[in-house]
Amino acid sequence: MSKRKSGRNVHGILLLDKRLGVSSNRALQEVKRLFNANKAGHTGSLDPLATGLLPLCFGEATKVSAVMLDDNKRYQVVVQLGVMTDTGDAEGAVIETKPVPELSVGEIQACLKQFTGEIDQVPPMYSPLKHNGKKLYELAREGKTVERKARHITIFELKLLDFSKDLLTLDVFCSKGTYIRSLAEDIGHMLGCGGTVKVLRRLEAGQFSIENARTIEQLAEMDEQSLFQSLINVDKPLESLPEVQLSDKQAGCIKQGQSLNLLITPTRQGMVRMYNAEVFLGLGEMLLDGKLAPKKLFNMLG
Repeated sequence: MSKRKSGRNVHGILLLDKRLGVSSNRALQEVKRLFNANKAGHTGSLDPLATGLLPLCFGEATKVSAVMLDDNKRYQVVVQLGVMTDTGDAEGAVIETKPVPELSVGEIQACLKQFTGEIDQVPPMYSPLKHNGKKLYELAREGKTVERKARHITIFELKLLDFSKDLLTLDVFCSKGTYIRSLAEDIGHMLGCGGTVKVLRRLEAGQFSIENARTIEQLAEMDEQSLFQSLINVDKPLESLPEVQLSDKQAGCIKQGQSLNLLITPTRQGMVRMYNAEVFLGLGEMLLDGKLAPKKLFNMLG
């Protein structure tokens, strides 16, 4: 006998401003309880040390979470120079310290330029990536270190916002898969003194901005109507895809998993958003022969 779900069917995306010191999963569970939602997930975790934008997906919105994982991100980070920790951030144990050389703004700018564009980055040991079926951070906690393959990432923008003695404040706009802790360590090494993340805040994720995010305290003070009005439509992250409007009969076929012959010459192949009037039905694939095949259906009523 299947376990009965508790809670309500809630569908939408909420932008949370995650507070310092909690895991992304704990933050998710706190908001999930506020909505009394039976299904929720986040779109790429933030370390407990990090604050800022954490998009949360509820109900059918969890079907677009994979798309959001691929989004570019923007961070503001404060790098502590001259200090290296086992985790790459201020939460870890200090493993080495070095004096910070006298650095000019020009020298720092030249260093940052070396990390701008497409680069290879070795993920940190304290990461959820797996080695032989075990997460790297689990191995790290056992005092083990394994070789990690470098991964291709892109740093679109890397700006120096402030420099004071042994602290660098940077604006980082980067591709998915970028580890800011590794970036901070690598910048520190190139400057000759090592470095670790002291403060980290996510400002953007794809089309979403921290300016539209709410804290758990703000959410807790809302009445139920305001809480649900804070949700973003599940199809918002898919706006870059073409839209196809379907009749009631066509929508019925799509819901049954049937392909449609739209009798049109498609302007492009690939994924499209399917609608019946204002109702978002899901994602379909437009084929060269003019057929529309359902790929991922959404049910906002269930």
